Amino acid sequence: MISDFPHRREEEGVSSLLIEDATEADLSAMAAIYNQAVLSTTGTFDITPRSVAHMKSWFEAHGDTYPVIVARRNKAVAGWASLSAWSERLAYRKSAEVSFYVHERFRGKGIGKALLAALIEASREKGFYVLLSRVTSENEPSLHLHRAAGFCSIGIMHEVGFKFDRYIDVHMLELHIKENR
Repeated sequence: MISDFPHRREEEGVSSLLIEDATEADLSAMAAIYNQAVLSTTGTFDITPRSVAHMKSWFEAHGDTYPVIVARRNKAVAGWASLSAWSERLAYRKSAEVSFYVHERFRGKGIGKALLAALIEASREKGFYVLLSRVTSENEPSLHLHRAAGFCSIGIMHEVGFKFDRYIDVHMLELHIKENR
């Protein structure tokens, strides 16, 4: 468990946002959020929705090394985020890939920002040195959130994805975690 979770934050005076470690009970809601992104956005290059069973295997593989967190608004899972292995090669063990997804009805309300901040905090606690992220050129909100959090662009992979009958560029971003140098 991440030491500072759960973390409660008041937002817009409406209700609190709770960010905490995900559990198996959250997997159905997480799959629904992810599958909405699969079917209607280029936020992921998956083209087939994931089953809850697939999400369970994915979740279990993260173990204690790679945090998986959820953001709750009024007890409902409004979004989720994870750190994942960048590569299975041992020399990359201090690098992790960032992913976060927000339910469509909660977008634009600061949940993505809160999830990304929580992942950065968790990466420090877990001793990661570099965070990496791949963001499609069409996902301006995510690019903005990453840059606002201190991620730097390290390049663009041109037309590497093909989804919704078009080729899509992917931006590569990185954040060096200063405390772990």
